[in-house]
Amino acid sequence: MQPAKALLNETLADGANSACREDTLASHRRAVERVITSARERLCEPISLHDMSRVAYISTFHFNRVFHQITGLPPAKFISAMRLDEAKRLLLNTSLSITDISFEVGYNSLSTFTRRFTQRVGLGPREFRYLAERITPASVESLCAHYAELTGRAMFRPSSVEGFVDLPKPDGGPIFVGLFHAHIPQSRPAGGALLTSPGAFRIGPVPDGTYHLLAAALPRLADTLGYLLPDSANLSVGAWTGPVIVRQGRASGSFNISLRPMALTDPPLLISLPFLLADTLK
Repeated sequence: MQPAKALLNETLADGANSACREDTLASHRRAVERVITSARERLCEPISLHDMSRVAYISTFHFNRVFHQITGLPPAKFISAMRLDEAKRLLLNTSLSITDISFEVGYNSLSTFTRRFTQRVGLGPREFRYLAERITPASVESLCAHYAELTGRAMFRPSSVEGFVDLPKPDGGPIFVGLFHAHIPQSRPAGGALLTSPGAFRIGPVPDGTYHLLAAALPRLADTLGYLLPDSANLSVGAWTGPVIVRQGRASGSFNISLRPMALTDPPLLISLPFLLADTLK
């Protein structure tokens, strides 16, 4: 009977430890959500690691690790992405000058803001604002049709990465799948695919390297500006759990991604249609 009792005690201990870990993770997630909400209200101000750790009620020593664990990014990179996402909103929804917008989102140098925006969004602030004047429902439909044709052709040529995107409740909007160098959809992807519905995708060929595979689904929108500035409440996102390693032009295995509603702790979607539309409309 003694071994059975010991096994029972061990099982109970494992259950208690598991519950404790889940409670800790939930507590950390709430702390990170507080930080993100607080930062969003003061993007024009400098925000230090110490400031964020105080809001989270976590020691500065541990905060960086906890934030990275929950969001997939260090705090500084996440806040930087939030600043640029807010800059996109101001470019599309206000008449503020680009200089004023750079100050509104916490940059002291217009040249630094312009360089960062261009690197991470895919085109400059002025081009992004100009693109909003040219995008139409017809241009979006044309883009989707163009990529659907490319997807069909890709079935007959070599690809570097293949997989499947699952979306429980599709509503007819475009689905983007991209290979990025960082764990955030920013800058131009090394390769990508646009799907008109959930299903198989093929990307490539792409150069050998280590990538992150990210996907996002947008609803079918009547307001085409929503493609340039997606509302997180209507986005579904997903990512492959680990790095995608391409060697000799090919990644081994199939990469399947299940999309879910975007959460507060997901990095902003800095790049999606802008560079695709800009290239298509040239």
